Order: sequence, then structure tokens, then C-alpha cells
Amino acid sequence: MKAVHFGAGNIGRGFVGLLLHEGGYEVVFSDVAAPLVEALTAADSYLVHEVGTGGEDKTVTGFRAVNSAENASAVAEEVATADVVTTAVGPTILKFIAPHIVAGLRQRPADAQKLQVMACENAIGATDTLRQAMQELAGEGWDELAAKAVFANTAVDRIVPGQPADGGIDVTVEPFYEWAIEKGPFGENLPNIPGAHFVDELGPYIERKLFTVNTGHATAAYLGTAAGLEKIADALADEHVAAGVTAALEETSALLVAKHGFSPDQMQSYRNTILDRFRNPALPDTVDRVGRQPLRKLSRHERLIGPAAEAAERGLPVQGLLGAIEAALAFDVAADEQAVEMKKLLGQLNAEAFTEKVTGLTSAHPLFTAVVERVAAAQR
Repeated sequence: MKAVHFGAGNIGRGFVGLLLHEGGYEVVFSDVAAPLVEALTAADSYLVHEVGTGGEDKTVTGFRAVNSAENASAVAEEVATADVVTTAVGPTILKFIAPHIVAGLRQRPADAQKLQVMACENAIGATDTLRQAMQELAGEGWDELAAKAVFANTAVDRIVPGQPADGGIDVTVEPFYEWAIEKGPFGENLPNIPGAHFVDELGPYIERKLFTVNTGHATAAYLGTAAGLEKIADALADEHVAAGVTAALEETSALLVAKHGFSPDQMQSYRNTILDRFRNPALPDTVDRVGRQPLRKLSRHERLIGPAAEAAERGLPVQGLLGAIEAALAFDVAADEQAVEMKKLLGQLNAEAFTEKVTGLTSAHPLFTAVVERVAAAQR
């Protein structure tokens, strides 16, 4: 069995690639970073270091790497003969992956087993996004190509912190992981991924993860930055920051209970697990890294505005989430392009215009006025 994985970065090697290897797949990493591809090509194995309670070292072997920027034809050939294609490139990069998969499907024999495609991104419906990009590229030939593949959305969760500069291709991760995958598209032919769980309805699991893990992580980063702290674990050890994170997550939990029918006890247990993960002192994750790209994280359907908007629409409390939004607006890190751009926009636009442009909220939305007030406070 063979899997082509787009994105040989830390998540690709330390999470998706590891589980594919454990499932018996030969893993072909595709990436545009020449030094990384060269390092993988030169190596016979790499280590995944799990740090924290229950962690262990795991060795990954049986992989290859291809530079998709320099050798697109080779990537297409690998896709044409693969069983599985996965991605961990970021939602905005999926449109650049689509041409490689389309090219591979064009070469794939019509009688071959269907290619199983899963985008493993921190976004709702990421595989749908990839599929749409592929369909637009294929045009009138899409139906023929679509018959050669199945597409399943997934929800992935594993904290992979920034890695040491001298770490090479080895990866440090937390022991915890979760990979939920839509079961329906596969029929009886499920991919062999140990530890993944296949579910009938993925939406609730994706939103539970995004609105708890991602919302909580970002809130800890922004409140931690405001408190002058360096690491996420340090932020959660701070009483004020921990209270702010807890308040935000209690609000997202209330939304998830109302929207998806999770029980309050389920959400409390899940929340406690997430907060314990953030407190892991063995993970050298910094508030600067987790807080980066604040404009994206303040956009309409992302981890802060997304749940706050839905909660406000239901008349649920949002004060904790507004506190996280206010802290995000103050994220001032010179090394982060979006933080610099956000500061520029705060100086150029009035509070209403900034709120509409960055968050996508309109003046008719029940959250709009409260966010405008936070933007105005940041401008002052």
C-alpha cells in the first residue's frame, strides 16, 4: 500500500505520516521545501518524540520524498499509483495541491481501486475545499476523474510545537492525538489508519475540536502575550490567563451543547483534557507561535469570531470570547506579517470598517457592536 502525503512539515511527519506508516503504507512525502525533501531523501528513518505522560519514541521508516515544485510529473506518477492521498499544508494552500492530484487521476487506470483523498487541515470541510479546487481545474472532464476517487472530510488534533533549530527531521509531539474521519464515502473499504475513528457525521467532531482546542490555544496565546509570558504552559499556569481561557471555553462548550447535543458532562470532560494538554510543560510551545496570523484567526468562520458569532445568535454568553478577541487585537509581534498588517489596519480604518473587513461581521449581526467596542479600545 502507498500513501502520498502533501506537506512534509512537523504535522505531516509527526502525526499524519506516522499513523500512515503504522497502518502499513509506504509514505511518499511531497513538499516544495528543497532542503527538507533532500533531508528526507538522505535518511532511512526519523524519530517522533512524544513528550509528556505516557509518551514514547516512535521510529518511522519506509518513506520517500518528492519536490513538487521541481518535479510535478513525478508527484503525478506517485498519485496515479497511490491508495491514499492526504494533506497537511494549511487550508489556503489546498488550491496549489489540487493540480497534482488532478494530474495523477488523469494517469490513473479507470479500473484501479478508487484513490482515497483526505485533507487533514484545521478547517471545516477541508476535503470539500480541495475537491472543489480540483473540479474547477478539471472542468468538463471532472466526472471521469471523480469516478476514480473518494473524498472524505476529517478532523485532526495533535499539538506539534515549534521544533528546535538543530532537530533535523525528527519531530517532538504530545502523546495525545485524535483523527476522526467520515465513514460514508469509503463504503466497506476503509483506509487502514490505526487509532483513527470513523464516524457517520463529522461536523460535530470538527467543531468540537476547532471551538475547544483551537479557540483555547489561541486564547491562551493572546492572553499570555498580554501578560508578558513566553510559553503556553506558562500562560496556563497564570491564574488570570487560565481564568480567561476557561471562560472562553465554557462559552464554546455551551454553544456545542446547544448546537450538536453534546452533554454538559461530555464537554466538561473534553475541556479538562484539553486544558491539561495545554499545561504540558514538556511542550516548548510559545505564545508567539500559537498566536501568529491574528487576521486569519479573527476572520468570520475561524476559532474566535466563529463560535462567538454563533453563540451571540443564540443569545448565549460571549464575554470570555470577547476577552480573547480583545487580546488578539493587541497581538503586536514584529516578526509576524499579519500582526504588522493588523496594526496598520487599526491605524487606517475606523472601528466599524475594521470590524467589517477583518471579522466579516455586518452591522446587523448581534455580535457586531461588542466587537466594534473592542476594536475601538485597541485603537485607543
